[in-house]
Formats: sequence, C-alpha cells, structure tokens
Amino acid sequence: MTKSRTIASELPGFRHASVPERRATLGALLDLGEAEREILEAPAGLAAEQADLMIENAIGAMGLPLGLCLNLHVDGRDRLVPMAIEEPSVVAAASFAAKLLRAGGGVRTELTAPHMIGQIQLLDVEDMERGEQAIAATRAELLAQANACDPVLVAAGGGAADLEIRRLAPLESGDPAGPMLVVHLVVDVRDAMGANLVNAMCESLGPRLASLAGGRVGLRIVSNLADRRLAVAWGHVPLSALAARGGHDPERLARDVEQASAFAERDPYRAATHNKGIMNGIDAVLVAFGQDWRAVEAGAHAFAARSGRYTALSRWRVREGALHGRLELPLAVGTVGGISALHPTVRLARRLAEIRSAAELASVAAAVGLAQNLGALRALVTEGICRGYRRQHARAVAARAGADVGPPTSRFGRVD
Repeated sequence: MTKSRTIASELPGFRHASVPERRATLGALLDLGEAEREILEAPAGLAAEQADLMIENAIGAMGLPLGLCLNLHVDGRDRLVPMAIEEPSVVAAASFAAKLLRAGGGVRTELTAPHMIGQIQLLDVEDMERGEQAIAATRAELLAQANACDPVLVAAGGGAADLEIRRLAPLESGDPAGPMLVVHLVVDVRDAMGANLVNAMCESLGPRLASLAGGRVGLRIVSNLADRRLAVAWGHVPLSALAARGGHDPERLARDVEQASAFAERDPYRAATHNKGIMNGIDAVLVAFGQDWRAVEAGAHAFAARSGRYTALSRWRVREGALHGRLELPLAVGTVGGISALHPTVRLARRLAEIRSAAELASVAAAVGLAQNLGALRALVTEGICRGYRRQHARAVAARAGADVGPPTSRFGRVD
C-alpha cells in the first residue's frame, strides 16, 4: 500500500468526461502504475485463471459497472469510493447527497470493537442448571482452547474474549427439538471479517462443551447478526444547502424528508424499501471491496427487527436550521483474508479509497449508506422515483437501436 496523502473527492467535470479520460484523471491523481490502469481496462477486472482460484467449477467472470462515489468527506478526510452496481442512479444519488452532507462538515462515524459471535448449539442436556454451571466454571480454559486455534490473531491483539450462555425453550407444542443450551463465543477478529476463524474456534470447542453440559453438540457456526460490531454514521445538511438545487423550498423539503423517515420508522412495509435504499449504497461498496455483502445484508435486516418490529435503520430530523441524519447497523467487513489478496480490482479499490483497515472500510461503507439514503429520500419527496428510471430506460432502448446516447443522465442533475 502506498504512503497516505491528501486527495480531493470533489472532481469537477468527472461525470462529463469519457471513461478513458476518467481513468487518466485517477491515474494522475493517485499515481497509478500501468498494471493498475490495466485492471480498470480489463472486461471484468478478473482473469478466468483468477476466478478458478476463488470458486469451484469456474467458467469465467461476470462484470458489473464500477463507479466512483464523489464528494464524500468522512471523519475529516476526503474519500473516493468505488461502487460496483448495475442499478441506475445509485452512484449519482450517493455522490449528490455526499455533496449536501459535505456542506454540513461531512459524515462522522463511530465503530464498536470488531467482535463477532460464534454459536455452539447443545442438545439433549438433561440438567440445564448443572450444564450452565459447568461451562461457566471452565470459562478461562475454554477461551484458551479457542485462542489456540489462531495464535496469529491473538498476537495481533484479538482472539476469544468472552463466553455467554443462553437457554432456548421450544416455541410451540410441535417444536421438533427440546430445550437447548446455546453458547456464544465472542471473538475480537481485528481486521478480518472473521467468519472462518470464528467457525474454527466453535468447532474446536463443540465436543468439550457437550461433555461439560452432559448433552450432544449440534451446530457450530458464526452468527451474521453481528450486533457487537456496529457502525454509526451521522451528518447534517444546512437548509441553505438544500435550497441550492431544484427550486424547492428548503424548509418544506427537509420536513418532507423527516416525514418520510417517520413513515419508515413506523411501518415495516415502507421500512423494507427504505432499508433497501440504504443497502443499495452499502452493498455496492462491499461488492467493490470483495466483502461478504450477503452476510451484511442478513445482519442489517435482522438488526432492524431487533425490537420485535421491523423498522428503519436510519432516522432524519429537522432541528437547528439543518436536516440531521443518523444510521446504525452491523458491519462485518475485513481487509485480511477472503479474496482481498486474490482479486486485482479489490486491491485497486482499496488503493483508490486509501483503505488500510477494516475500521476504515466500515466507516466509509456506513457513510455511503447514509448518503444514499438521503439521496433516495430527496428524490422520493420531490419528483418521485420513476422519472429517472424512465430516462434510463429510454437511453437503453436508444442504445440498443444503435443511437449514440453519450454518458448517462441522472435525476439528481450534476453531481460533480
């Protein structure tokens, strides 16, 4: 990784440049070498031989458009953030809203420790109380056994940190399983996403835990509800900045966004689509950075239902002359392991965004999610969502007919 230096995420005229011109701009801005430029020029950024190292039965690689979220200012620093997604207007929406949030000082983030949870299911435990006591009394020994699975992680400051024991009773009379003991192994995974190492620790502890509890071991697997590994992003847009585009009354627009937020907070039918808009931004970042976006999706939606009622992951309110937004969700990402060392486009994405740790990646992804949410809500409360899609559809039809349609337009207007 090259030495950190200050870059600007505002690139005037970038959207109106040709693809080769955009690559040239990035090359000059980040001093990209010839090999790095060739990655962007490859049809899918991945050779068939490289794909064969990643999955079984590989037959090739499938490409997605790779764009840049511009204007993002996160925790006092500009970021150029690659996003891989096929849906029109997502990158434009995030870039546009990032510029609005920039007027309020940018996005701030806060992360909890990178703690993942592994679950060991214990069945046919005759004496639950005795089983719990036996496991609790052996806690230190069990943590040491788990840490013996990954001395490199322990040397890096991570490792198994705690054991928690839960009882799960049958839900109904026809439940196929009796009462269960479930042991949660809490692991500090540092810069890893952590699934593989947590799974290894759980599998190591399974037989010993079953013996202590006087039962038999069932599943031993990481949980994707990573609610110990949260990312919070917040920011605000001064009403004066909201007035800058579209001719809308800024106070009315802000109140409309606030009321749209309240709709999602109250109603799970709206919350599902509201949260999908957030994940449009986050998933596009995760795909570009080679992350397990499916795990993050599962955790995010489970977290949205943690109270027993599915609700919005974000909240927008008008106060003190500004529109304030806050987003909170689990974000299990990694910069070691996985395909980070194998996929050339992933390596280049980290270079473009200057990502050096899992914490930085989580912060950037959460910031893009907040911006994406603002961009979508603003579109919904002004011209609606369909106009931009109709424009994109007409462009696609013209392109199939052989017309020179030029670069895509956006319902968000200029975003550079």
